Amino acid sequence: MFIGIDHGTTAIRFSSGDKEFKISRRAARDFAIRDLEKLGPVGDIQGIALCYSMGDNFSGITPIGKLANRGVVSREGAGEHIGGGTRVFDAVVESGLPAVAIPGLHRGSPTDTRFKAYSHQASPEKIGIAYEVHQLLGDDFVVSDVSSNTVTILVTGGRIAGALDACIFAPGTIHGAIDVDAIRKIDNGEITANKAFMQAGVNFSLPRSDRTRALALFSAMECAALRVLSPKARIALAGTCAPLIAVEVEALLGEKPTVFDEWCASRGLARIARDVFGGKREILGIGVRM
Repeated sequence: MFIGIDHGTTAIRFSSGDKEFKISRRAARDFAIRDLEKLGPVGDIQGIALCYSMGDNFSGITPIGKLANRGVVSREGAGEHIGGGTRVFDAVVESGLPAVAIPGLHRGSPTDTRFKAYSHQASPEKIGIAYEVHQLLGDDFVVSDVSSNTVTILVTGGRIAGALDACIFAPGTIHGAIDVDAIRKIDNGEITANKAFMQAGVNFSLPRSDRTRALALFSAMECAALRVLSPKARIALAGTCAPLIAVEVEALLGEKPTVFDEWCASRGLARIARDVFGGKREILGIGVRM
């Protein structure tokens, strides 16, 4: 059995490819390795692929025991630290089970160098999403993951070309880019930059009646923008909001997107674990450093 662990914004999702379960990040502070028995006997686990935070301190898929500082530059920055993801990561390390960590996309990643105008492109679970989508859509696609964040990844020729993160472009329900009003509040000492990021989503900026259409618009814009580099790339949506925006995205782009659900990342990570521990040494252009 191979397991994927998706460290999301609001929950941590676990998948064996056939079975799934999730727990809130707060509840995950009490996680124990025996909780994985919801997927099957712990003794049957042959490999795990997991994510932690931004994954910005390494650039290749790496055994978790070889990482410094759990693979992050710092726990400070864009996002909320609760402790659940830390507990899951540490429990897997302590278990001694074979496990690899997936890196995020950042300036050290093998993406198109033009995307490195920004320090961060995507968190590690987005690689899991891309790998799952790759199985169905092939080597050329763009996938927009829309939930608390909106992050969109472009894959061309079977390799990740680059991505647009929530703090750069499209808002999610909770997070988004820091705009002029937020900059003023930060400069005036009314709010921290991190807090501004965590209150820049459509749930804070728009009336309820406009939120879904806005998510669809900006997701479609990111897909269209990334297709400049790959005009024939197929379009996919993932995340909890994907089913809600699919019809509007189709109307905006004139093309029906393939819709994946909230388990896309954890299933893709389980698939990565199976392939990495089966001997594969590259995942969508990301090297494996065993």
